[in-house]
Amino acid sequence: MANSARTTVYLNPGVYRALKLKSAKSDRTLSDIVNQAVLELLKEDSLDWEAVEKRRGEPSRPFEEVLKDLNREMS
Repeated sequence: MANSARTTVYLNPGVYRALKLKSAKSDRTLSDIVNQAVLELLKEDSLDWEAVEKRRGEPSRPFEEVLKDLNREMS
């Protein structure tokens, strides 16, 4: 962790207890678990943005029209 930045994060007490338990059971540090979770979230966001950019030029449909089609399919 020599190249790590230090920060303060405030967690809900229940979340903190669960995180401490996970840390003890998995023999990993809280920092490792939090870093992995944040990295996965950032990767997911990156994939979402890629999908948005890829579809940016596609024509859109009004939401009401989509709802009508869904209701028609369910009937």
